[in-house]
Amino acid sequence: MLDYDALFQTLNESGIGNWRGQLEPLLRQRLSSEGHGDFEAWQQALVQLPEYSSGDYDLTSAVVRTGGTDLTPNGKRQLRESLLRLSPWRKGPFDIHGIAIDTEWRCDLKWQRLSEKITSLEGRNVLDVGCGSGYYAWRMRGAGASFVLGVDPMLLYVMQFLALRHFIGAEPVFVLPLQFEELPPAARGFDSVFSMGVLYHQRSPFDHLKQLQSTLRSEGELILETLVLPGEAAACRVPEDRYARMRNVWFLPTVTELGNWLRRTGFTNVRCIDVSKTTPEEQRSTEWMSFESLQESLDPDNPDLTVEGWPAPQRAIFVANTH
Repeated sequence: MLDYDALFQTLNESGIGNWRGQLEPLLRQRLSSEGHGDFEAWQQALVQLPEYSSGDYDLTSAVVRTGGTDLTPNGKRQLRESLLRLSPWRKGPFDIHGIAIDTEWRCDLKWQRLSEKITSLEGRNVLDVGCGSGYYAWRMRGAGASFVLGVDPMLLYVMQFLALRHFIGAEPVFVLPLQFEELPPAARGFDSVFSMGVLYHQRSPFDHLKQLQSTLRSEGELILETLVLPGEAAACRVPEDRYARMRNVWFLPTVTELGNWLRRTGFTNVRCIDVSKTTPEEQRSTEWMSFESLQESLDPDNPDLTVEGWPAPQRAIFVANTH
């Protein structure tokens, strides 16, 4: 399923290093029935995807799109059923040969907020940490990145990425079922590194920031997106139990405090390029992600608060550089 030869050749050609010996055994183990109890069902869904290799796809529009083949009604039904078996789809949106995958997150809105405010990705090696199904990775390639490597430990998201790659083909975009910490030393091999929706899940945010820094080349660029608290003061709070019904939110800094963390860990030219409140228009339940979503995490009498009484989710996007 994963084209190992293309992956490791791209890593070598990009100057990142020879990772084959370290990663290939781990990847083979993860991409097997031992990695997850539902793996065989997901694999069967991939096997049943039709072979439409028109080469017609669009990585530059809000909806990552493949097409160019007129499907029969039966073919369209079979394709839809195969893709639905890979639910829940959380990051997107996608359109696969006329099948609109309305994901939980409207990731195109976040991409619109940041894409014009970061350094051009043209010709850059890019790392996307916590990439999910690879929506942003495809958009990064559409923005001119020479190579994009995504990592996400959730095997289902990697299977969703492989479904997209099945139709898009041999672009230099890869998503690996790994924790960020499992990557070999990158020898500062990336020009741009994205960490979006990851930092607040880390028990040690400073360790995460230092590891992100270690992957960046000199004068490389970090794009960091995370939950923040409102307020001008340098402050951070730790949820005692849950935040917006999530157990794995370990801390909530203000924008000022997060800027301090980035500078303290050695980043330069630190700037906040956006602060936006998350709305149910951007994150919501759909046919493709039918579980409860943001709306159920907000106080029904006051949507400015979570059900636990915390300020409702707002997210900041920071850009910073290495020396």
